[in-house]
Amino acid sequence: MNKKTLLIIGLVWPEPRSSAAGTRIIQLAELFLARSYQVTFASAASKGEFSYPLEEMGVAEQEVRLNDTGFNTLLKELMPDIVLFDRFAIEEQYGWRVQQECPDALRILDTEDLHCLRHARQQAIKTGKPLDLFTDLAKREIASVLRCDLSLIISEYEMNILREQFHVDASLLCYLPFLEDEITEKKIQNWKGFEEREGFVFIGNYLHEPNWNTLQFLKTRIWPLLRKKLPAAVMHIYGAYAAAKVMQLHNAKENFYVHGRAGDARETIAAHKVLLAPIQFGAGLKGKFIDAMQSGTPAVTTSAGAEAMQGELDWNGAVTDDPASFVDEAIRLYEDKNLWLSAQRNGARMINERYEKIKLGAVFLETIDSLLINYKAHRNHNFIGQILQYQTLSSSKYMSLWIEEKNKNSRV
Repeated sequence: MNKKTLLIIGLVWPEPRSSAAGTRIIQLAELFLARSYQVTFASAASKGEFSYPLEEMGVAEQEVRLNDTGFNTLLKELMPDIVLFDRFAIEEQYGWRVQQECPDALRILDTEDLHCLRHARQQAIKTGKPLDLFTDLAKREIASVLRCDLSLIISEYEMNILREQFHVDASLLCYLPFLEDEITEKKIQNWKGFEEREGFVFIGNYLHEPNWNTLQFLKTRIWPLLRKKLPAAVMHIYGAYAAAKVMQLHNAKENFYVHGRAGDARETIAAHKVLLAPIQFGAGLKGKFIDAMQSGTPAVTTSAGAEAMQGELDWNGAVTDDPASFVDEAIRLYEDKNLWLSAQRNGARMINERYEKIKLGAVFLETIDSLLINYKAHRNHNFIGQILQYQTLSSSKYMSLWIEEKNKNSRV
């Protein structure tokens, strides 16, 4: 019996040590590998120093070009059963080629987070105007969702937006948050203790605008207040792609240390007592909190940071949008061992009840198995998606072919 084939088309080569998005792709690949799928990852981006060695985990690697028929050739060779698009911009670029060469392949969109929601929130903060979800970016993103057979949504909050605000049929959506290993009692016992840890910590990929904004807010609004009440406190800043503007925030006199990239996020976070993340806008789920929970590190954040992560469970620390309250909660966790241990336990419970990968993965793969069998009826139910697919095939195809021809002429 031939193995089923999955083709993942990536916006970039995954860097799990740089971002939660990179971890997400690895988790999805592992799910299908465990089901004995033949998995191929393709991207037109350049590999970086921190790109994950996919071939070591059994994933074939393919470098492709934008607007190039070489991708069509790859599709014909692989004839994948499933094609997974890493974010909607990738579906826009390659979706019509997939439809043309392997129309029976199941098309899955991994949204990572709702880009239109994150952008709308950023604009609302920047302009002071009310939140406007119904933007041109939203039209593009929702069109991509409708063209696909299934979209993976990482946040229950975003599931509700898609269903209630944009009226996307529930059959096109699959709630699939981060897929995490269980936190066992043995693991808890091996965590660094309260007395073994030092200082506060923040971590993030600074190519991601919400992280850069959070770091600025932390430096200018939170840290001055916290140092007045706890003068000996130390703040440690880590993260990938810390450009000069990030490194310039380093100030030893203020006990504000910017270290740059962390070798291992969880080990790094585990050295410190409390994660501080006064996130002002964003979308999806925040990988830094998953890393904090997995390393037994309580966290203080805002409602924007904690959104959709805890469900009905208690947060592993504190959630507040008021800077003064934020500082008070941070100090309480830093100084009160019993409160700190209780928050730590809350994080373990959250991981085990909301992100445990065996249960979540099994439900997701059952959904995929059903769609592979019933995809024709599924697509007929989503006739609007078929219309969008038809229109996109016509418009995007000729635009892409025009660019391809132009590129050929420029190389002559």
